[in-house]
This record gives sequence, C-alpha cells and structure tokens, in this order.
Amino acid sequence: MACLRKQPKISTSQESTRPARDQEVIEKHVKLLGMDGDRDVQFLLQGGELLKVRSSSWKKSRYFKLQEDCKTMWRESKRTFRRHRIFSIDDISVVRLGRQTEGLKKYTEREMENCCFSIIFKEHRKNLDLIASSEDEAKQWAGSLQKLIASRNDLNQQQKTEHWIFSCLSKADKNKDSKLSVSEVKNFLRLINTDVDDGYAEMLFEKCDKSKTGYLSGEEIKHFYDLLTYREEIDVIYREYARSAGVMSPENLEEFLQKEQKETITLADAHKIIEKFEPDEKAKEKRVLTKDGFLIYLHHPDALILNPKHKGVYQDMSQPLNHYFISSSHNTYLMEDQLKGPSSTEAYVRALLKGCRCVELDCWDGSDDEPDIYHGYTLTSKILFKDAIKAIKEYAFKTSQYPVILSLENHCCVEQQEVMAQHLRSILGSALVTSPLGDGMPTNFPSPEELKGKFLIKAKRLNKLETTFAPEVADVDDSEVTEEEESNDEDEPEEQNKKKKLKLSKELSNIVIYCKSVHFNGFEDARKNLSFYEMSSFKEKKAVELAEESANAYISHNVDKLSRIYPAGSRTDSSNYNPVPLWNAGCQIVALNLQTSCEDVDLNQGKFLVNGKSGYILKPAYMRNGVTEFDPITLTRGEWLKHKTLHIMVISAQQLPKVNKKKSSFVDPLVKVEVYGVPADTSVKETRAVDNNGFNPEWNENFQFDVYVPELALVRFLIQDHDSTSGNEFVAQYTLPLNSLKMGYRHVPLLDKTGHVIPAAVLFVHIMVLDAE
Repeated sequence: MACLRKQPKISTSQESTRPARDQEVIEKHVKLLGMDGDRDVQFLLQGGELLKVRSSSWKKSRYFKLQEDCKTMWRESKRTFRRHRIFSIDDISVVRLGRQTEGLKKYTEREMENCCFSIIFKEHRKNLDLIASSEDEAKQWAGSLQKLIASRNDLNQQQKTEHWIFSCLSKADKNKDSKLSVSEVKNFLRLINTDVDDGYAEMLFEKCDKSKTGYLSGEEIKHFYDLLTYREEIDVIYREYARSAGVMSPENLEEFLQKEQKETITLADAHKIIEKFEPDEKAKEKRVLTKDGFLIYLHHPDALILNPKHKGVYQDMSQPLNHYFISSSHNTYLMEDQLKGPSSTEAYVRALLKGCRCVELDCWDGSDDEPDIYHGYTLTSKILFKDAIKAIKEYAFKTSQYPVILSLENHCCVEQQEVMAQHLRSILGSALVTSPLGDGMPTNFPSPEELKGKFLIKAKRLNKLETTFAPEVADVDDSEVTEEEESNDEDEPEEQNKKKKLKLSKELSNIVIYCKSVHFNGFEDARKNLSFYEMSSFKEKKAVELAEESANAYISHNVDKLSRIYPAGSRTDSSNYNPVPLWNAGCQIVALNLQTSCEDVDLNQGKFLVNGKSGYILKPAYMRNGVTEFDPITLTRGEWLKHKTLHIMVISAQQLPKVNKKKSSFVDPLVKVEVYGVPADTSVKETRAVDNNGFNPEWNENFQFDVYVPELALVRFLIQDHDSTSGNEFVAQYTLPLNSLKMGYRHVPLLDKTGHVIPAAVLFVHIMVLDAE
C-alpha cells in the first residue's frame, strides 16, 4: 500500500561528491566491517528524509544519514539554526518494521502500516518512530540498519578495537590530511581515555616518525597503532609456550590449554583452533599459531570467562516448576519511577526480551469498559490491559520458550474482570493454561518443559482447584460470592491495606490454575491447609525477616510451594533490594524493578545469564528436598558444603569507556571483585586505582576467596572510576555464577549500566578454583 507522503528527493548538497579524505575514511570503515560495495551501507551513507512522529499533531521531516565512521547516525531539521543530533549504531537494540510501538499505533493511521518503522534503543530513552515515503523505502531503511547492526555485532574483539581506534584517529586528524602532527597525537591519546605527559607523547611520536617529517602517515600510523595495542601480558604468556622457533605448534597450544586453561582437549582440537583462528596464511600452512592468532582465539566467545557449555539450556527442565528460580519483574509496565513515570507496553517487551518469565500487571477499571494498567494512587500514565496482553503475546517466547507467568494485581470491578478474562482467552488462545495438564486433579506442578510456550495466570481464585473435580460441589454465583482476606495489594496506601471483601469474576477465577494467590499465615498453616498451587506474595521486609530468622523453614516451604517477593512500596524511585538472601531461602519469584539500573539488577542478570537465558535456573538438590536441613545462615554440615578456594588475578583492561565525556577527564580505574552467596561466602576485594588510564590499565593483583556453598555463589567484576572526594563512579561490570567460571587466562566482557555489552572493552584475569584442603 502506498503511503500518503510523496517520496522526498535528496537535496543537491547531499548528492555532492564527498571530499577524498571522507571517502578514504568510509572505505576504511566499510572494509573493516566486511561490507565492501554493500548497497545497504551505501544507502545509509547517502541518507534521506523521514517523518519523525511524536504525537498526532507533531510529525516533522528530518534528514537521516550514516556518518563516515559507519558507526553514528546524524539527523537534522530544515531549520538551519538547529544543531545536528547524532546517535550510535551500537546504541540501537532493534529496528521494528510496521506500527509496532505505542506511539505509531496511537498517532498514525492503520493505512500507514507498511511505511512505518521504529528504532528501539538499548538505554532508557524514547523510541524513534519514523514514517518513510513508501513501503519499499521503509523496508530499505529497516533492513539496512539491521544489517549494519549485525555486521558490527559480528566483529571479533581485535576488529572492534581496530575500528574504535581508527575512529579516534579520524577524529584526531583535525585538518583531514591523513597525517598526524604531535598535537594531533596528543589529542588522540585524550580521545582514547589516557592521559600521558607531553614528554612521553613526544617520545612516542618520535619513535614512529621514521621519515623525520614532523608528522605520521601511512606505515608510521600503523606502527603507532601497533605500539598502542601491544599487550605485554599476552606477550609473556605466549612466549612461555611458543617453543617452536618462537611460535606455537599444535603441541605447544595443547599444553597451554591443558595446563593453564584446564581444558579437556586433544591434539586434533589444537589443529582445528589453528586452522580457525590463525590469520596468517603462511603460518596456517606451517600449522603454527602466531601471537596474533593466539590473541584472536583468547577473544573468541567460547574462550571467554563464561563456560560455553552453560550458554545453552544444560539443566534438567523436567522438574516441577517450583524447583526453579524464575526471572521476575515488578511493576513491569513502568519505564521509570512509580510516582509519575510513563507506563508502556515497551516495558513488557524489554523485560521479556531479557528472559524475564514473570511479569506484573496492575489492573484498574478504565473508561469504555476497558481495564487499564498503571500504578495505583499515583500520576503514572496508563496503558490498556488488552494492549499489554497483545505485546506480551508477541514477545513472550522470542528469548525463551519456557512458560510466562502473568501476575495480576486485580483492582477491577466484576464486569471489567470479565473483560480481562475475555482478552486473556481471545488474545493468548491455546497458549493460555485454562485447566490442569493431564487427567484428574494434579498433585504437583508441571515442569517448564511441559509448559513450553504457555502462559500461567497468577491471581486470586474463588475456590479450591479441587472443587472442579468434584461434581457434587454446587456451582457458585460470582455476584454473591466474596473472599475476605488480608490485602496483599501492593499499590494501596497503608491506611487502606486492611482486611477487605474482594468480589471476583467467575470467568477470571476459572483461569487461575497453578498460581492461586493466598495470604500467608505462617509456615505451619501453609503446610497443613494450603494446596501446592496456592502461593503467597511477600513484601520485601517480611521476606527478608523470614529469610534471616527462619531460613530452613522458608526453604522447606518453597520445596512444595511458590513464593513471590516484591519491593517495598516506599521505593517510589523504583529502586531495588538485594535478591541474593531470598534466593538463598529458596524463593523462586524474586521480583525486581528491571527498569532500574543498579547492582541488584546486575546480580539478577548474572544469575539468569546461563541455561540459555531461559529465565529458569534449577535449584540445588538440597533446596528441592522436603526434609532438607540446609540453613544458609548457620551453615551446618551437609551436601551443600563444598568448600572451594577461588583465586583471581586481575591483570589488565582494555578500552574502558569514559565516565565524563569532557576531553580533560580521564578514568582512574580500579576493579572490585565481589562474591555474593550465603553470608559466609559474601566478600569484596579491590585493586588499587590506576591514574588517568582507561585505555590499557594494568594491575596484576591477586585475590583469594573462600567459598563454602559454590552452587549459590555469584561473582561480580565491577570497574569504577576512583574519586576520593565524591565517591567512585560506575564504569562497567560483569556478573556470572561461580560454577560457570572457566579457569585460566580469560577475558571478561564488560557491560554498561543497562546491561548491554560495551564494544571493544574487556577485563583480563586469571581464574583458578581449587578444592580447599
């Protein structure tokens, strides 16, 4: 279908021939990306006009174009006094074709469907909703951007480093003459986040200026690059094992991998590694691994710190659902704070794409008999219940095929509850679990494997599930039935959080099968009176008290039942609590405000990083045993005690990002190694700070940790910018389970505040986990 807007013509100024220097830069970057002659990249470099959409009345033309570095896009309006705005391709999460965002659905006509597309960013920033002049143009933009994103993601670590350094070199070359003067070299060093005194910079320059012309060009710039990227620590390791005329033979490589990396590997495997990673064809013919090939291999995803066997689903997924920790979100609909922040279906999309398997819907009576979702008693914006369910349906199983739990906080009247039930049935269809699996009354939860692709509803129910299998029990009239209980509603002010009568819709009640919400009256009451599917939600404070004072009883409770924990209502800024003590108590659904960047969310991401990012992690055997004596606080002897000694040497880092973008600001990085687990295992140790060097800091510091319950331990590498006056600032982090660590010399990928990988940045460490004597 043709769009309503005419195809824009590219202005003469945009069609003009690029300066030779700019063309040279483009060719260099395109080659680095492996996209020589690619028509999609050429399309983006040429650019074009698109209609930017903010509201039904705000739709304005903007010119978009890929810059010469093939990394950043700029856009400009026709108003000459407006500054150009740019964004990085690396900041884009995905490009969605069609009217898939709330903004485009709300502010554009259905007839425009094929001309619309949206750029979704990784950070907590607004989507870029755009309209092209035709369906073909929209497909061209979306396809070209996705292709470029994929190409950048496919770069290996060395290519990312080369691309990043070349971008900085291009920026430093102020007069665009393909040469670097002394002052431009100093400017370049500032751009790469390292501050050196003038004497050192001049010495470096003179070392590379072989022609003695007073500037660097051609091979001299390459020599400068080689000096910058030289890593002494890699050289030392390589030399120790390169015993075949200064290079690594397959036998040398096999020895390194077995002795240092603790890999179970054969000589044939070493040959395959050389064939795959050695860039020099002559060396490959001789079946040897050069230092360049060795470094490329060490940067490969399978050689990083995370055990590649744990990347996919490797755990038993046939256990009952309550035997797993489940990645969970609180107030999932919110993009920001709980007082006046926006609600959005995009928040559900982001949570689900992160692997979250339990999302929350706070449901309130809306206009036109359509229930709304928002944070009650606040100024947060509203979204329609049915729109949230549609978004959940579309994105629920893109990251993980395992079941999604919809946690309903129900404030609606009976009539609008019936509308909710209708939407759930009609939108989710056969994927919605509306009756127990199998024949007869179940006695336990089905497994994640049995529930693949299914949705479970967590909410209140009028009666016991058992009554549906007892014909003699008379049917109930929902207009007369009420349920009186202590309110667990999270949105209600404390003065209203008293005993109340709750009228339920029979239609909504009937689709609550495996997750019936009930009030918690103590562990003994739960053991005697509650069925396996009856679960309680615990406020943060209550849950922490139980985990500290009755840990073993809590663990035993969670062997049979599900428990959901949620943040205190006083956390109006959507902050979080530490989830680790609740996992230690066997709580499965430890819900966090995933929209907030913080240490607690980092731990959650690290916990669920493994097992295929499925959102389900099998609890240790001693937390699935009904007569377990495990107590994380007192830590009595048992099968859980597997005392390990964790040795970590923090060696170096490369290409750390700037915290402060000012030229005069440089990172003073230090590394904290943090272990989270049972109280006896929790520990933090840190390196010294390296002054003014975020490019290639070195520490070479050793740490040792005693870990008594390794199955529950997480290891977090945190890099901070040291500041003795105002406190250290976050630079990057990476968290993973201790049992997923690979031993030996390993690179650690680094994540930003939002949990996304920082291109080119890595930490280099040596890991050893030994049985304690």
